[in-house]
Amino acid sequence: MKKLLLVRHATAQPESENGDFGRALSNKGIREATELAQKLKNDNLIPQLVVASSALRTQTTAGIITNVLQLPKPQLNAAIYEASEQTLLKAINAFADVNDFTAMVGHNPGISYLLFTLTGEIRDVPPATAILITFDVNEWNAVSSNSGTIVYYTAPGQMA
Repeated sequence: MKKLLLVRHATAQPESENGDFGRALSNKGIREATELAQKLKNDNLIPQLVVASSALRTQTTAGIITNVLQLPKPQLNAAIYEASEQTLLKAINAFADVNDFTAMVGHNPGISYLLFTLTGEIRDVPPATAILITFDVNEWNAVSSNSGTIVYYTAPGQMA
């Protein structure tokens, strides 16, 4: 069984002199990411690997998660930034099979579209949301449309 934790980055600053790619987390976003990471730790949802978009806000969100969960630094994947659900699925299909539980930190609308593609379910995915999806497969390249089941969902306001 493979487990994927989809995470939308926490709330970012509205603008950056470095453009959208360089937007940093806001103070609210730093709090959200920290609360999310602590909730994942408390719920014993600790992935073996965290993969994140190379945009600043996703790197920071992923870094907070890996720090709180005492994991290696996140692996960055530039293809996750502004990716379609098909591109995100290709990234998942390329995950190393040695890891059965991987987290992907990305952006909307891609994360929401991917969630629907993998599970057939529509959920609200505000910043700092995490959704755990399980797949009854042994290899990441077998993950496909409508092959996953949502087994965990948390969003800001539910983390208290």
